[in-house]
Amino acid sequence: MITADPQVEIEAARAARRARLFTRINAVDKWLQVLGLAWLTPVFKAAAGDNPRAQMGEIWRQLGVPLLAIAAFLMMWATLAPTVQTSLGAIPGPGAVWEEAVNLHEDARAKATRAEQFQTQVDARNQRMIEAGRPEDVRDVPYTGAPSYYQQIWTSIQTVFFGFLIATAIAVPLGIAAGLSATANAALNPLIQIFKPVSPLAWLPIVTMVVSAVYTTNDGLFAKSFLVSAITVTLCSLWPTLINTALGVASIDKDLVSVSKVLKMNTWTKITKLVLPSSLPLIFTGLRLSLGVGWMVLIAAEMLAQNPGLGKFVWDEFQNGSSSSLAKIMVAVFTIGIIGFLLDRVMYALQSLFTFSKNR
Repeated sequence: MITADPQVEIEAARAARRARLFTRINAVDKWLQVLGLAWLTPVFKAAAGDNPRAQMGEIWRQLGVPLLAIAAFLMMWATLAPTVQTSLGAIPGPGAVWEEAVNLHEDARAKATRAEQFQTQVDARNQRMIEAGRPEDVRDVPYTGAPSYYQQIWTSIQTVFFGFLIATAIAVPLGIAAGLSATANAALNPLIQIFKPVSPLAWLPIVTMVVSAVYTTNDGLFAKSFLVSAITVTLCSLWPTLINTALGVASIDKDLVSVSKVLKMNTWTKITKLVLPSSLPLIFTGLRLSLGVGWMVLIAAEMLAQNPGLGKFVWDEFQNGSSSSLAKIMVAVFTIGIIGFLLDRVMYALQSLFTFSKNR
């Protein structure tokens, strides 16, 4: 009777465990890429014993080099900023900008506390009216204090998503129609070529006048300023989605189209079972581009129209002209950039969930 070598069995078990470990690491790597944390993958692989020297090189490339570039940027900024004098003083360096970011955070906390105290007073007053048998005097008094920095950020995020969703609802069906029908494509192409390059600054006065004429109520679900900004975002951000959707639909394998004809699929089945699954990678590329365009457009629209949000915050600080205004504006610039990055990561995560493109 032949018995297996125990050492061979131990090595085989170790190899199997390592294989399962690397399989899990590769699975996690997909989400680390989505989150912008791909540098953690070589860390895990090095810890698991997969050619530590090569993995250290990969860690340096994915983490060390970006951190070095950021450090160089901060040093250059700190060195050159004091040499540039403006009407409001020298350009603030990294330390001054960070200090102002902390001040904005503390100011937001203070405003939130004041709003809570105000609401507590209103609730107490209404309770006294009820206890006195005067329920008709109960009032829901809104807080009219200045919005905090975080509230302005949240307003901008809500606005851009509302405009982006409207743009998506318009662009995707039109893109599918243009991709499936040469006639529809011929009809839409001139409009796309004319309106795609139009600046948001040109759309804004038109949208403002139309909304003011059509949306005459002051008690509607949305504020006029919100609708003006959102519709401007829609008009400027729908084109990348429309173009990429049309391109994705038109690029579907002709054999698949022939199969749909053989199976006598109706239009709805053809779109949902064949067209959309095949064109999703390009559709999501268009959506990511549209959301980025919409975010940039929104800031410009809020600045020009003085609508609530980050754009208005930047313009107000520019008009304020205080010694801290430049630092606050730079805090807003970094905030806008970070939120833009996070919005792109959100769309990238959705793309990873719903598509199977190998080029992600």
